[in-house]
Amino acid sequence: MKTLSETAPSAGAQQQISTTTFSILFALSASHMFNDTFQSLIPAIYPLIKGAFHLTFFQIGMITLVNQITASILQPFVGNYTDKKPQPYSLMLGMLFTLIGLISIAFASSFGLILVSVALVGIGSSIFHPEASRIARAASGGKAGTAQSIFQLGGNAGSSLGPLIAAILITPYGRHSIAWVAILAFIALFIMYRVGAWYTNRLKENARVAKTSTGAIDSQVTKKQVYIALTVLIILTFSKYFYLASMSSYFTFYLIDKFHVSAQTSQYFLFLFLVSVAAGTIIGGPVGDKIGRKYVIWVSILGVAPFTLLLPYVNLFWTGALVVIIGIVLSSAFSAIVVYAQELMPGKVGMVAGLFFGLAFGMGGIGSAVLGDLADKIGIQEVYKLCAFLPLIGILTIFLPNLKTTR
Repeated sequence: MKTLSETAPSAGAQQQISTTTFSILFALSASHMFNDTFQSLIPAIYPLIKGAFHLTFFQIGMITLVNQITASILQPFVGNYTDKKPQPYSLMLGMLFTLIGLISIAFASSFGLILVSVALVGIGSSIFHPEASRIARAASGGKAGTAQSIFQLGGNAGSSLGPLIAAILITPYGRHSIAWVAILAFIALFIMYRVGAWYTNRLKENARVAKTSTGAIDSQVTKKQVYIALTVLIILTFSKYFYLASMSSYFTFYLIDKFHVSAQTSQYFLFLFLVSVAAGTIIGGPVGDKIGRKYVIWVSILGVAPFTLLLPYVNLFWTGALVVIIGIVLSSAFSAIVVYAQELMPGKVGMVAGLFFGLAFGMGGIGSAVLGDLADKIGIQEVYKLCAFLPLIGILTIFLPNLKTTR
């Protein structure tokens, strides 16, 4: 195996990708923010849904599972298709699915309709992420990690806004108030249209820009190492998103059960955690561009273990402090994981992005269902004591090869 990619960009293509288009990256980040704000409304209103339909924790987990599975299964297929046939305006299609799903949640009259509604929201996300990630790489100017971090920053910021909107608007005024997000959706559609227009022009200028890696991976990396590395990355994604599932789906219940705070107060704590995740996201990409993505993955996942192990045993104040640290440290991994995997498989940018975004949603969904069932059996506080050990899986990072790219 000589290299992982036998093709390199032409001189014209290299000139095209040499400049980072920050206006597009921030537009993509804003689009990601809107998409994930709408996604994060679902777990943020779980206390309302649980009370309205008299659900068990297992049923709450099933809502997350349906949402995350629909958001995960389609993503690699969408990414593989758009690698071959780019779809600049597919971001808008994804937003339309999400909008219909959210309005359905606002007026659903049964648990079954809730499941159908969250499935529509999941489909919207599965359409959005792979192509959006490809556009981010096309606009990266060779700074793939930085571009992915900017893109992810919007998503994580959006994830933090969901609980805040729930606390300010939905909890006081009821589930029907979700319909007001249609106003934000139309703003998102306009931004996505402008991004699609830019990408259409980029494809016309040089189609290879969106399909070709910015560099070839060091020839010492073999196919066997690629397969091992991908397996390790998948396991690390499992560790990260199982833990995040415990936070995004059940942290409010944990706070209410252990500290007897109100539902609204618990949503503010969840907002604090998710803001920390958003803040930490921007670190992983640029640092990975400079020192190597393997080291970012190592510190992010294994390095957060001491804090997760301590979390179940502290008071409310230190719970708030620790979730800030956990959010910042743990969130730096995903951008590094995605770009590292894309460098392992040049020319498969959309498929790789779809695979790992899909894994993120899928692992989160499965984790939520499993942890919900476990919480019904042993209690929510015991679940957090078990989840605290998940970051120790980060020790597997030692099996990742050091990648060297040449431009």
